[in-house]
Amino acid sequence: MSELCYRCFKPKSACLCPYIKEADTGVKFLILMHPKEAYHQRTGTGRLAALCLKDSEIQIGVDFTHDAKVNALLSDPQYEPYLLFPSPQAKNARTVEIPPGKQLLVVVLDGTWPCARKMLRMSANLQALPTLSFVGTYRSAFTFKREPSEECLSTIESCHYLVKELQTEGKAKICDVSSMLTVFQKMVAHQIVSEHQRKEAEANGVEDSFHHRGRS
Repeated sequence: MSELCYRCFKPKSACLCPYIKEADTGVKFLILMHPKEAYHQRTGTGRLAALCLKDSEIQIGVDFTHDAKVNALLSDPQYEPYLLFPSPQAKNARTVEIPPGKQLLVVVLDGTWPCARKMLRMSANLQALPTLSFVGTYRSAFTFKREPSEECLSTIESCHYLVKELQTEGKAKICDVSSMLTVFQKMVAHQIVSEHQRKEAEANGVEDSFHHRGRS
């Protein structure tokens, strides 16, 4: 097993840290990570997003109704909290209003769509939040992973496009967030190579097994 980098949680041979550049967007991100995403996913774009965004943090769980940390942030008067989630009532970078003296707090559900929906369904405090979505329509570059629909984005892509739209509307600090997509693209490229190598190894294993049986 390859030794891991305990910052980006990738094999040290494919460490993404050299491509990570922290950006101060003036927006606070709270990334709520499903346990499956935290402990069993190979991609982990929520963790990468947090590394790229200053003033961001991760909480792991499914039901956040009574999560003290989450509730403290949601009720903190310095923040104006929104849940990044598509809905007919969702605001966007153009229509969202941030009262003077407050900081936008974006809550992001990090998990597969079924996991994200379960997190929202179980968390009464998240259901009470106003929702935020995108002005534009985007397509994911997650070429090795099938999404439920074309509009579905990875967590790091979602955060990147939201920040860019907020910057356009003067609701986030102007800063360079391009490293978010650079990190994502490097991760995708590595996963494609790894998947190809895995399939080759499996095919060779089957072939070797066949030849071994033939010689017995």
